Amino acid sequence: MDRRAFITSLAVGALLASRWADAQKTKGMHRIGWLSPASAKEGLPNLAALRAGLRELGYVEGQNLVIEPRWADGHIERLPRLAAELVRFRVEVLCTAGSQASGAAKQATSTIPIVFANVAFPDQSGLVRSYASPGGNITGVAFMGPEYGKRLELLKEAQPKLSRVALIYNPDNSGSVLALKETLRWTTALRISLEPHGFRGPQDFERVFGAIAGKRPDALMTTADPLIASYRTRIVDFAAQHRLPSMYPSREFVDAGGLMFYGGSIPEMYRRAAAYVDRILKGAKPADLAIEQPTKFDMVINLKTARALGITIPQSILVRADRVIE
Repeated sequence: MDRRAFITSLAVGALLASRWADAQKTKGMHRIGWLSPASAKEGLPNLAALRAGLRELGYVEGQNLVIEPRWADGHIERLPRLAAELVRFRVEVLCTAGSQASGAAKQATSTIPIVFANVAFPDQSGLVRSYASPGGNITGVAFMGPEYGKRLELLKEAQPKLSRVALIYNPDNSGSVLALKETLRWTTALRISLEPHGFRGPQDFERVFGAIAGKRPDALMTTADPLIASYRTRIVDFAAQHRLPSMYPSREFVDAGGLMFYGGSIPEMYRRAAAYVDRILKGAKPADLAIEQPTKFDMVINLKTARALGITIPQSILVRADRVIE
């Protein structure tokens, strides 16, 4: 295709999207965009939670709601293009999954309301002005920080002699970097040495796994990051191979064989994000909607993994678990 034909095709595509959007508006349809750094397979549970929240509020797809999903399939560099695509599609609200998708959406539009979920420290990363008064066109549900210290506390409670913990984080994700800093803040009181290992993609597995295996820490953790989460099976298998007790930021790691999860309920965050969408569609401005923090925290323990590692999980932890995998 020559340059003139390519430009013409782009213009026609934008025009068709605009006309389709106008047609839907006349039918009373609300148009919602969804932007995720994950693949559809990995991220569908989060979108399902948002859909469930919207249904509870009276929004039914095909009747008064259309959701336009865009998935980056783990390629973060695609997010700006996908965000711009949703902006051209003239969605009424743009819902985003995680810090990187939210940042891409904010760069793409200063007028379309953005509702995020599963974001860490949005005030520190520059997404919003503050939790109480986000300002601009963006708001949502975000983590604040206590769960990072609690994860270390639980690891220490399960393994009283624990002193060195390896932590895998994504240097290219501001939320992941801030999570690392917050975790470091808790180490002194708990007398734990934290050993960070940056991970930017599968090309880093050999280096990261080699460094961790060589240093032989007492346990393993990861930050909440879509890229890291997409390789959770490989990370969990590594921990099992090297007999490392592990603490993770989502229950999917434990379902894959990891030892423990503690944190805010991620599905609940997306379900709560629906309430923001509802209020915005009814006329509220994102700048006036304070950011909500998780009120429900879950703990999941995989006893099968504990037995394989030769670890006895104290009863004081088991009685607090929301779910125990036998």
